[in-house]
Amino acid sequence: MEKEGRKIELESGAGGEKSNALIGRIKKNFKVKGIWKNLEDDAATFDLACIGTFDVHNGHQMSTKLVFTTDAFIIDPIFFPGGDIGKIAVCGTINDLSVMGAVPAGLSLSLVIEEGFPEKDLEKIMQSINSVCKEVNVPIVTGDTKVTEKGKIDKIEITTSGVGFASKIIENGGARPGDAVIVSGDLGEHAVALLASRFNYRTKIKSDCKPLTKEIQSVSKYLTSCKDPTRGGVAEVLNEIAEKSKVKIVLKEDILPFKKETVAISDLLGIDKFAFPSEGRFVATVPKKDAQKTIKILQKYNPEAKIIGEVAKGKGVYLKTNLGSLKPIEMPTGKLIPRIC
Repeated sequence: MEKEGRKIELESGAGGEKSNALIGRIKKNFKVKGIWKNLEDDAATFDLACIGTFDVHNGHQMSTKLVFTTDAFIIDPIFFPGGDIGKIAVCGTINDLSVMGAVPAGLSLSLVIEEGFPEKDLEKIMQSINSVCKEVNVPIVTGDTKVTEKGKIDKIEITTSGVGFASKIIENGGARPGDAVIVSGDLGEHAVALLASRFNYRTKIKSDCKPLTKEIQSVSKYLTSCKDPTRGGVAEVLNEIAEKSKVKIVLKEDILPFKKETVAISDLLGIDKFAFPSEGRFVATVPKKDAQKTIKILQKYNPEAKIIGEVAKGKGVYLKTNLGSLKPIEMPTGKLIPRIC
Protein backbone atom coordinates (compact mmCIF):
# COMPACT_ATOMS: atom_id res chain seq x y z
CA MET A 1 0.00 0.00 0.00
CA GLU A 2 1.42 3.36 -1.02
CA LYS A 3 2.20 5.70 1.88
CA GLU A 4 0.34 8.99 2.01
CA GLY A 5 2.68 11.90 1.22
CA ARG A 6 3.17 15.25 2.87
CA LYS A 7 0.15 17.56 2.90
CA ILE A 8 0.02 21.35 2.71
CA GLU A 9 -0.58 22.98 6.09
CA LEU A 10 -2.44 26.26 6.64
CA GLU A 11 0.59 27.93 8.23
CA SER A 12 2.62 27.16 5.08
CA GLY A 13 0.89 30.19 3.53
CA ALA A 14 1.24 32.61 6.44
CA GLY A 15 4.89 33.61 6.14
CA GLY A 16 7.94 32.39 8.06
CA GLU A 17 9.96 29.19 7.84
CA LYS A 18 7.16 26.90 6.65
CA SER A 19 6.18 29.31 3.86
CA ASN A 20 9.79 29.56 2.72
CA ALA A 21 10.14 25.77 2.78
CA LEU A 22 6.98 25.30 0.68
CA ILE A 23 8.07 27.95 -1.83
CA GLY A 24 11.48 26.28 -2.04
CA ARG A 25 9.89 22.91 -2.89
CA ILE A 26 7.77 24.57 -5.57
CA LYS A 27 10.61 26.57 -7.09
CA LYS A 28 12.93 23.58 -7.50
CA ASN A 29 10.76 22.53 -10.46
CA PHE A 30 11.55 25.73 -12.37
CA LYS A 31 15.10 26.45 -13.46
CA VAL A 32 15.31 29.90 -15.01
CA LYS A 33 18.18 30.70 -17.35
CA GLY A 34 18.92 33.73 -19.48
CA ILE A 35 18.19 37.41 -18.95
CA TRP A 36 16.00 37.23 -15.82
CA LYS A 37 17.72 38.33 -12.59
CA ASN A 38 16.77 38.97 -8.92
CA LEU A 39 14.73 35.77 -8.80
CA GLU A 40 15.00 35.61 -4.99
CA ASP A 41 13.74 39.18 -4.45
CA ASP A 42 10.23 40.68 -4.48
CA ALA A 43 10.22 41.00 -8.26
CA ALA A 44 12.20 39.57 -11.17
CA THR A 45 14.16 41.91 -13.43
CA PHE A 46 15.93 41.96 -16.74
CA ASP A 47 18.10 44.54 -18.44
CA LEU A 48 16.60 46.33 -21.43
CA ALA A 49 19.85 48.06 -22.41
CA CYS A 50 20.21 45.85 -25.48
CA ILE A 51 16.94 47.18 -26.95
CA GLY A 52 17.07 50.81 -25.82
CA THR A 53 15.58 52.84 -22.99
CA PHE A 54 12.03 53.55 -21.93
CA ASP A 55 10.58 56.92 -21.01
CA VAL A 56 8.39 56.13 -18.02
CA HIS A 57 5.51 58.44 -16.96
CA ASN A 58 6.22 61.29 -19.38
CA GLY A 59 9.90 61.71 -18.69
CA HIS A 60 9.76 60.93 -14.96
CA GLN A 61 12.64 58.52 -15.25
CA MET A 62 14.73 57.10 -18.09
CA SER A 63 14.92 53.42 -17.27
CA THR A 64 16.73 50.40 -18.65
CA LYS A 65 15.48 47.59 -16.40
CA LEU A 66 12.11 45.89 -16.55
CA VAL A 67 10.67 44.68 -13.22
CA PHE A 68 7.89 42.08 -13.02
CA THR A 69 5.94 40.62 -10.08
CA THR A 70 2.71 38.81 -9.19
CA ASP A 71 0.70 38.08 -6.03
CA ALA A 72 -2.52 36.36 -4.95
CA PHE A 73 -4.83 37.62 -2.18
CA ILE A 74 -7.24 35.66 0.05
CA ILE A 75 -8.22 37.96 2.91
CA ASP A 76 -10.44 37.38 5.94
CA PRO A 77 -12.40 39.57 6.36
CA ILE A 78 -12.51 41.04 2.85
CA PHE A 79 -13.53 44.45 4.25
CA PHE A 80 -11.54 45.81 7.20
CA PRO A 81 -10.76 49.19 8.83
CA GLY A 82 -8.63 51.11 6.33
CA GLY A 83 -9.26 49.01 3.25
CA ASP A 84 -10.52 45.87 1.55
CA ILE A 85 -9.23 42.99 -0.56
CA GLY A 86 -9.17 45.19 -3.67
CA LYS A 87 -7.07 47.92 -2.14
CA ILE A 88 -4.58 45.49 -0.66
CA ALA A 89 -4.29 43.59 -3.95
CA VAL A 90 -3.19 46.58 -6.00
CA CYS A 91 -1.11 48.12 -3.19
CA GLY A 92 0.66 44.82 -2.60
CA THR A 93 1.77 44.46 -6.20
CA ILE A 94 2.64 48.14 -6.59
CA ASN A 95 4.76 47.93 -3.44
CA ASP A 96 6.57 44.77 -4.55
CA LEU A 97 7.68 46.72 -7.63
CA SER A 98 8.46 49.86 -5.64
CA VAL A 99 10.77 48.21 -3.08
CA MET A 100 12.87 47.03 -6.03
CA GLY A 101 13.32 50.67 -7.08
CA ALA A 102 10.82 50.49 -9.95
CA VAL A 103 8.15 52.93 -11.09
CA PRO A 104 5.05 50.77 -11.78
CA ALA A 105 3.67 51.07 -15.33
CA GLY A 106 0.70 48.69 -15.50
CA LEU A 107 -1.18 45.95 -13.64
CA SER A 108 -3.24 42.88 -14.44
CA LEU A 109 -6.29 41.95 -12.37
CA SER A 110 -7.76 38.45 -12.15
CA LEU A 111 -10.85 37.60 -10.10
CA VAL A 112 -12.29 34.29 -8.93
CA ILE A 113 -15.76 35.00 -7.50
CA GLU A 114 -18.01 32.66 -5.54
CA GLU A 115 -21.52 32.15 -6.86
CA GLY A 116 -23.91 34.35 -4.87
CA PHE A 117 -21.35 37.05 -4.06
CA PRO A 118 -23.19 40.43 -3.74
CA GLU A 119 -22.63 42.71 -6.74
CA LYS A 120 -22.66 45.76 -4.44
CA ASP A 121 -19.62 44.32 -2.62
CA LEU A 122 -17.88 43.65 -5.93
CA GLU A 123 -18.55 47.24 -7.01
CA LYS A 124 -17.13 48.53 -3.73
CA ILE A 125 -13.96 46.48 -4.24
CA MET A 126 -13.60 47.73 -7.84
CA GLN A 127 -13.97 51.32 -6.64
CA SER A 128 -11.15 50.77 -4.13
CA ILE A 129 -8.93 49.40 -6.88
CA ASN A 130 -9.75 52.32 -9.16
CA SER A 131 -9.02 54.83 -6.40
CA VAL A 132 -5.50 53.46 -5.82
CA CYS A 133 -4.77 53.21 -9.54
CA LYS A 134 -5.76 56.84 -10.05
CA GLU A 135 -3.68 57.96 -7.05
CA VAL A 136 -0.46 56.46 -8.42
CA ASN A 137 -1.32 56.73 -12.14
CA VAL A 138 -0.92 52.99 -12.73
CA PRO A 139 -3.70 51.49 -14.89
CA ILE A 140 -5.24 48.02 -14.92
CA VAL A 141 -4.41 46.95 -18.50
CA THR A 142 -5.49 43.30 -18.63
CA GLY A 143 -7.20 40.66 -16.54
CA ASP A 144 -9.61 37.75 -16.23
CA THR A 145 -12.79 36.87 -14.30
CA LYS A 146 -14.12 33.46 -13.29
CA VAL A 147 -17.18 32.48 -11.20
CA THR A 148 -17.16 29.20 -9.29
CA GLU A 149 -19.86 27.21 -7.50
CA LYS A 150 -20.94 28.29 -4.03
CA GLY A 151 -18.71 26.79 -1.36
CA LYS A 152 -15.75 26.14 -3.69
CA ILE A 153 -13.98 29.30 -2.46
CA ASP A 154 -14.63 31.82 0.31
CA LYS A 155 -16.31 34.83 -1.37
CA ILE A 156 -13.58 36.19 -3.67
CA GLU A 157 -9.93 35.68 -4.57
CA ILE A 158 -7.83 38.27 -6.41
CA THR A 159 -4.55 37.88 -8.28
CA THR A 160 -2.61 40.91 -9.48
CA SER A 161 0.55 41.13 -11.53
CA GLY A 162 2.55 44.23 -12.30
CA VAL A 163 5.31 45.54 -14.51
CA GLY A 164 7.50 48.56 -13.93
CA PHE A 165 10.77 50.12 -14.99
CA ALA A 166 13.85 51.12 -13.00
CA SER A 167 17.23 52.68 -13.60
CA LYS A 168 18.62 51.19 -10.35
CA ILE A 169 17.55 47.90 -8.78
CA ILE A 170 17.44 47.80 -4.98
CA GLU A 171 18.40 44.25 -3.98
CA ASN A 172 17.61 42.56 -0.67
CA GLY A 173 21.24 41.56 -0.26
CA GLY A 174 22.78 45.03 -0.34
CA ALA A 175 23.00 45.87 3.39
CA ARG A 176 26.52 46.67 4.61
CA PRO A 177 28.13 46.92 8.06
CA GLY A 178 27.71 50.48 9.32
CA ASP A 179 24.34 51.02 7.61
CA ALA A 180 21.38 52.28 9.61
CA VAL A 181 18.11 50.30 9.64
CA ILE A 182 15.09 52.51 8.99
CA VAL A 183 11.31 52.10 8.78
CA SER A 184 8.85 54.36 6.96
CA GLY A 185 6.38 54.32 9.86
CA ASP A 186 4.98 52.27 12.73
CA LEU A 187 4.58 48.59 11.88
CA GLY A 188 1.99 45.85 12.28
CA GLU A 189 -1.14 47.98 11.91
CA HIS A 190 -2.53 45.95 9.02
CA ALA A 191 -2.44 42.84 11.22
CA VAL A 192 -4.10 44.69 14.10
CA ALA A 193 -6.93 45.97 11.88
CA LEU A 194 -7.73 42.51 10.51
CA LEU A 195 -7.40 40.73 13.85
CA ALA A 196 -9.62 43.32 15.53
CA SER A 197 -12.25 42.73 12.83
CA ARG A 198 -12.03 38.94 13.18
CA PHE A 199 -12.32 38.88 16.95
CA ASN A 200 -14.50 41.98 17.43
CA TYR A 201 -11.88 43.92 19.38
CA ARG A 202 -12.36 47.65 19.72
CA THR A 203 -9.42 49.62 18.36
CA LYS A 204 -8.80 52.93 16.61
CA ILE A 205 -6.04 51.42 14.48
CA LYS A 206 -6.69 51.10 10.76
CA SER A 207 -4.76 49.07 8.23
CA ASP A 208 -1.58 50.79 7.06
CA CYS A 209 -2.36 49.61 3.50
CA LYS A 210 -1.23 52.17 0.90
CA PRO A 211 1.03 52.46 -2.18
CA LEU A 212 4.68 53.27 -1.45
CA THR A 213 6.05 54.37 -4.83
CA LYS A 214 6.39 58.09 -4.09
CA GLU A 215 8.01 57.51 -0.69
CA ILE A 216 10.55 55.02 -1.97
CA GLN A 217 11.38 57.02 -5.09
CA SER A 218 12.04 60.07 -2.91
CA VAL A 219 14.87 58.26 -1.09
CA SER A 220 15.80 55.39 -3.43
CA LYS A 221 19.25 56.79 -4.21
CA TYR A 222 20.24 56.31 -0.57
CA LEU A 223 18.89 52.79 0.01
CA THR A 224 21.19 49.75 0.05
CA SER A 225 18.32 47.29 0.61
CA CYS A 226 14.55 47.59 0.90
CA LYS A 227 11.58 45.29 1.70
CA ASP A 228 7.93 45.66 2.63
CA PRO A 229 7.19 43.64 5.79
CA THR A 230 4.07 41.75 4.70
CA ARG A 231 3.63 38.06 5.66
CA GLY A 232 6.06 37.25 8.47
CA GLY A 233 6.46 40.93 9.38
CA VAL A 234 9.69 42.71 10.15
CA ALA A 235 11.16 39.51 11.64
CA GLU A 236 11.05 37.72 8.28
CA VAL A 237 12.16 40.77 6.30
CA LEU A 238 15.22 41.54 8.41
CA ASN A 239 16.28 37.90 8.62
CA GLU A 240 16.09 37.72 4.82
CA ILE A 241 18.14 40.90 4.41
CA ALA A 242 20.71 39.75 7.00
CA GLU A 243 21.09 36.32 5.41
CA LYS A 244 21.39 37.57 1.83
CA SER A 245 23.72 40.42 2.81
CA LYS A 246 25.81 38.20 5.14
CA VAL A 247 25.54 40.73 7.99
CA LYS A 248 24.16 41.07 11.51
CA ILE A 249 21.26 43.44 12.22
CA VAL A 250 20.71 44.87 15.70
CA LEU A 251 17.48 46.69 16.66
CA LYS A 252 17.15 48.93 19.71
CA GLU A 253 14.36 48.13 22.17
CA ASP A 254 13.70 51.73 23.20
CA ILE A 255 12.89 52.90 19.65
CA LEU A 256 10.85 50.02 18.24
CA PRO A 257 8.16 51.09 15.71
CA PHE A 258 5.02 49.71 17.36
CA LYS A 259 2.06 51.59 18.81
CA LYS A 260 0.85 50.65 22.30
CA GLU A 261 -2.33 49.11 20.86
CA THR A 262 -0.28 46.92 18.54
CA VAL A 263 1.81 45.66 21.45
CA ALA A 264 -1.34 45.09 23.54
CA ILE A 265 -3.02 42.92 20.87
CA SER A 266 0.25 41.05 20.34
CA ASP A 267 0.38 40.24 24.05
CA LEU A 268 -3.33 39.41 24.22
CA LEU A 269 -3.21 36.90 21.34
CA GLY A 270 0.25 35.57 22.08
CA ILE A 271 1.52 36.44 18.58
CA ASP A 272 4.96 37.97 18.22
CA LYS A 273 4.62 41.63 17.20
CA PHE A 274 7.73 41.26 15.05
CA ALA A 275 5.72 38.83 12.87
CA PHE A 276 2.77 41.23 12.41
CA PRO A 277 2.48 42.21 8.73
CA SER A 278 2.17 45.71 7.32
CA GLU A 279 0.86 46.58 3.86
CA GLY A 280 1.93 50.21 3.55
CA ARG A 281 5.36 50.37 5.17
CA PHE A 282 8.89 49.51 4.14
CA VAL A 283 12.05 48.57 6.01
CA ALA A 284 15.38 49.56 4.51
CA THR A 285 19.08 49.97 5.14
CA VAL A 286 20.94 53.16 4.31
CA PRO A 287 24.53 54.36 4.81
CA LYS A 288 24.90 55.98 8.23
CA LYS A 289 25.95 59.31 6.68
CA ASP A 290 22.66 59.47 4.74
CA ALA A 291 20.36 58.18 7.48
CA GLN A 292 19.17 61.47 8.97
CA LYS A 293 18.48 63.13 5.61
CA THR A 294 16.59 60.00 4.51
CA ILE A 295 14.40 60.08 7.63
CA LYS A 296 13.77 63.81 7.22
CA ILE A 297 12.44 63.19 3.70
CA LEU A 298 10.31 60.21 4.78
CA GLN A 299 8.78 62.13 7.69
CA LYS A 300 7.07 64.37 5.12
CA TYR A 301 4.99 61.30 4.25
CA ASN A 302 4.78 59.79 7.74
CA PRO A 303 6.05 61.48 10.93
CA GLU A 304 6.60 58.02 12.48
CA ALA A 305 9.50 57.22 10.09
CA LYS A 306 12.59 56.52 12.16
CA ILE A 307 15.93 54.77 12.57
CA ILE A 308 15.43 51.53 14.53
CA GLY A 309 18.84 49.86 14.47
CA GLU A 310 22.12 49.26 12.71
CA VAL A 311 23.94 46.76 10.52
CA ALA A 312 27.14 45.15 11.82
CA LYS A 313 29.55 42.36 10.91
CA GLY A 314 28.29 38.90 11.79
CA LYS A 315 25.01 37.14 11.10
CA GLY A 316 21.46 37.03 12.41
CA VAL A 317 18.99 39.60 13.73
CA TYR A 318 18.97 40.74 17.36
CA LEU A 319 17.14 43.06 19.71
CA LYS A 320 19.38 45.07 22.03
CA THR A 321 17.34 45.32 25.22
CA ASN A 322 17.29 48.27 27.58
CA LEU A 323 19.49 46.19 29.89
CA GLY A 324 22.13 45.86 27.18
CA SER A 325 21.67 42.17 26.33
CA LEU A 326 21.13 40.83 22.80
CA LYS A 327 17.96 38.80 22.20
CA PRO A 328 17.64 36.91 18.89
CA ILE A 329 14.79 37.87 16.54
CA GLU A 330 14.34 34.69 14.56
CA MET A 331 12.52 33.86 11.35
CA PRO A 332 8.85 33.34 12.34
CA THR A 333 7.90 29.71 12.95
CA GLY A 334 4.79 27.83 14.00
CA LYS A 335 1.22 28.93 13.39
CA LEU A 336 1.18 32.54 12.24
CA ILE A 337 -1.78 34.57 10.97
CA PRO A 338 -3.46 32.95 7.93
CA ARG A 339 -5.37 34.88 5.25
CA ILE A 340 -3.88 38.22 6.28
CA CYS A 341 -2.81 39.35 2.78
